[in-house]
Amino acid sequence: MTQNITGYQTQMGKKINNEQIEQIIKAIIAGKYSWACVLILRFAGYNPIDYIPYRTYIRLLKNNCLVESSKQNKIDTEAVEALSLKSTWLHL
Repeated sequence: MTQNITGYQTQMGKKINNEQIEQIIKAIIAGKYSWACVLILRFAGYNPIDYIPYRTYIRLLKNNCLVESSKQNKIDTEAVEALSLKSTWLHL
């Protein structure tokens, strides 16, 4: 009674690194459990579309990827403003 599970073994070989674990934990702490599930699937080498309805997956991507990029843009803008204020003070 042996079963060929080579596909299963190759999937189990992929490891999640520390940065990816931090992203998953941040999603859980923020209460974004569905997004955490998507991240776990992606980082483990699975296609989330195989497990989550397409519309749900797209909604999660829009809500989380766009929010993250807008936060990063805001941080970048604030950093540029802080640097320009600092250089203004240096010239006075």
